[in-house]
Amino acid sequence: MSALRASAQEASPRLVRALTLTHAVLYGLGVTIGAGIYVLVGIAAGRSGMHAPLAFVGAALVMAFSAASFAELGTRMPVSASEAAYVQAAFKRNWLSLAVGLLVVATASVSAATISVGSSGYVAVFVSAPASWIIAAVVLAMGGLACLATVQSVTFAGAMTLVEVGGLVLIIVAGLGHGTDVVTRLPELWPSVGDTAAWTGIAGTSLIAVFAFIGFEHVVNVAEELKDPSRTLPRALFLTLGLTALIYAMVVWIAVTAVPPQELSQSSAPLALVFERLTGMPLITMSAIAVVATLNGIIVHMIMIGRVIYGLADQGNLPRVLARLNPVTHTPLLATAIGVAAILSLALAVPLAGLADLTARFTLVVFATINLALIKIKSGNDVPPLGAFICPRWVPFAGLISSLLLLALDLIIR
Repeated sequence: MSALRASAQEASPRLVRALTLTHAVLYGLGVTIGAGIYVLVGIAAGRSGMHAPLAFVGAALVMAFSAASFAELGTRMPVSASEAAYVQAAFKRNWLSLAVGLLVVATASVSAATISVGSSGYVAVFVSAPASWIIAAVVLAMGGLACLATVQSVTFAGAMTLVEVGGLVLIIVAGLGHGTDVVTRLPELWPSVGDTAAWTGIAGTSLIAVFAFIGFEHVVNVAEELKDPSRTLPRALFLTLGLTALIYAMVVWIAVTAVPPQELSQSSAPLALVFERLTGMPLITMSAIAVVATLNGIIVHMIMIGRVIYGLADQGNLPRVLARLNPVTHTPLLATAIGVAAILSLALAVPLAGLADLTARFTLVVFATINLALIKIKSGNDVPPLGAFICPRWVPFAGLISSLLLLALDLIIR
């Protein structure tokens, strides 16, 4: 029976390895850098003032442990529904593998639905229509793009990522060209060693800053479509995390030097305020960039959800029909359509406030599980494939402990 199944898999169409490092990094940046940073700047400024950029650097360093774990597991097993595959390899429990895979799908669906609702407000600036119509049109349009051949949909998302990141770079450039404050005030960035209140504020801000980095790990779910994943995947993960940290830290520093932190924390659109203060340009410019940012966030989540459902079916945890690929696009149309339907239903029918709060917690649970899976695999002394990225044995322990500590702190603070 297993031989027949294997031969059937070999005979059926497979995902095409067409994505380069550039594709992977743009995809990673697109799913990581979202509309959240446009609001999070104000919260960070309110908690840490001029020290806020340090919180983002600290959060990136914490995430680096889990990034290394994902890099090793991703090069050991470059497949779709990656998290589920890692858990299955470590614990040999189908129910646990399926649960982790579905948790990833649920988290991404809630996140994409939340972004869809948020996008309607930005789109309404340019289009006069009921919010429900805008949401439906946006979700269905992005769903159609997610069904294209992977290299086409990821390239389209990559173009939107360039616009999205370009908005943040525009703020950075405007800040650097506005005056010397960005450089001369650098001593204010680092608090004195004995300033307990400042360091406590930075620690609290790091907790929320961590959530601004969530998404980089989704690169592993297109590993099956990467060219030379053993080289491309680790580079894509670390470049995504590093570039995101650099952009965030610079944007936050320019924000707190351009606008007093207290004023920034009270603004409902802090980056728009910074943009207006630095350039004098109309806010509609930043609104247009925000539209692109939200649309990009939706499509990259849809691509990922389709690949996870496909991977779960390909691994035998969901009906095989969900693993069928379109012969023209070589993409899992039915799996993607299910994700689009789930996002649309959540966006239109479910109050998302409570569900959205669970997204980051679910992600930390997944992070802890993945680090635990790598610990289990390494303890079995499995011989990794030739060329796989190998991290030191202590790294997944650090990733596990940091994920659990952040989850505990989040539950206590909330």
